[in-house]
Amino acid sequence: MTPAKWVRTWTERLPDVPLELVPMAPTDAADQVRSGDADAVLLRLPCDRTDLSAIPLYTETTVVVVPKDHLVTAVDEVTPADLADDVVFHPLDDTLAWDATPGRPAVERPTSTGDAIELVAANVGVLIVPQSLARLHHRRDLTYRVMLDAPQSQVALAWREDTTTDLVEELIGIVRGRTVNSSRGRTPTPPKDTGKDTRKTPAARNGKPAAGRGQGGGGTGRGGTTGKGATGNRGAKRTGRPRGKR
Repeated sequence: MTPAKWVRTWTERLPDVPLELVPMAPTDAADQVRSGDADAVLLRLPCDRTDLSAIPLYTETTVVVVPKDHLVTAVDEVTPADLADDVVFHPLDDTLAWDATPGRPAVERPTSTGDAIELVAANVGVLIVPQSLARLHHRRDLTYRVMLDAPQSQVALAWREDTTTDLVEELIGIVRGRTVNSSRGRTPTPPKDTGKDTRKTPAARNGKPAAGRGQGGGGTGRGGTTGKGATGNRGAKRTGRPRGKR
């Protein structure tokens, strides 16, 4: 997944709270946030959402990965019927919810998508995956085509229902596209207090010299926040330093 734009926005809005991205296996993402090792994760739906809140973000195009000399490379889009004579791998970490996979099943299911890609490169069969996984496992001897009439993978931001902290709420706002001035965004930093009373006395408002001494205003400091965060099949950890104002 590519959360770079959200990380840039986070850095601009909360420079005192670093956001650490942590790569995770697709099958581990939900457990990482449940255990508290990450505050939030990017994962694929459907998944077990027990004790989790999740916001669907987008749905990916499904593609079939094939050797570059495969017959289907002559077209832009492929249907299940086009793969009737092919071995179609269904790895154990498959993110697509199939009722029945097209083509002929392999003798054994590959352990991972990476293992299945190696078998496709060996011209043993083909693999159907979300487009981002085809790009992640790109090889010069392989290519992919859009797969029609196939399940699609939905990407979501997820976090524990009982730990919706202010920082998690801030991350939710960023991925949803809320502006910095949004009512649910971070509270704007108050103007810096110079310690001087800039209000005019009645005499000064009348154009006359004002006598007396202004009262200084006291500023209030605000501490920084620390925490662990995640953006997951990537997760992320946050650590921060207290920051105050004088």
